[in-house]
Amino acid sequence: MLSEYQNWNSVSTLYVQWWAGKDSNLRRHKPADLQSAPFGRLGTDPQVCKPIGLSIVSVMPSFDVVSEVDRQELKNAVDQAQRELANRFDFKNTDSSIEQKELVLTIRTSSEDRLRALKVLIEEKFVKRQISLRGLEWGKVEQASGESVRQIVTVTVGISSDKAREINKLIKEKAPKGIASQTQGEQLRVTGKKRDDLQETMALLKGADLGIAIQFENFRD
Repeated sequence: MLSEYQNWNSVSTLYVQWWAGKDSNLRRHKPADLQSAPFGRLGTDPQVCKPIGLSIVSVMPSFDVVSEVDRQELKNAVDQAQRELANRFDFKNTDSSIEQKELVLTIRTSSEDRLRALKVLIEEKFVKRQISLRGLEWGKVEQASGESVRQIVTVTVGISSDKAREINKLIKEKAPKGIASQTQGEQLRVTGKKRDDLQETMALLKGADLGIAIQFENFRD
């Protein structure tokens, strides 16, 4: 019996000594300060979870070169031409007409002489509605039914790739230093550091014989 007690006492003593050492080691570790952790309660290293800053992008002044037409003004011009055609004495008994389908006009009349008069009439109405005549492509005069003649007129929109190359070349050769241009689909983006240089480039393009109607949009200073 004494031997069992001595054995138990030895085991107890060893356990207390082990726990004392263990407890001492645990106390040397500071508890995690979850409230003051730099990022969340997990205390993630701020160097790892560094917030992503938004970089400030400097946008250069620019404008877009486009070739468009106001569809409502186009319709108004054609309507005015049709009304005048119906009332003009010199077009009576000539079976003359102006038909519009989207951006295509078909004009018909009795002779090439009356066809030329129709052309003048249409151009007058276009100018009155501030539609550039540079955007008109006049097709060949064709023989229609009987002795009548007809002509197809197409109102062009958009800048073709060939015309875009021509405009880019003009800007590269004659625009102020620092002006650059880039084709973007059927339009061009022109950029530069100075507002005055962009305005000078606009004047250059307006005065050039490009063969198409152009407008300037989205000016960014």
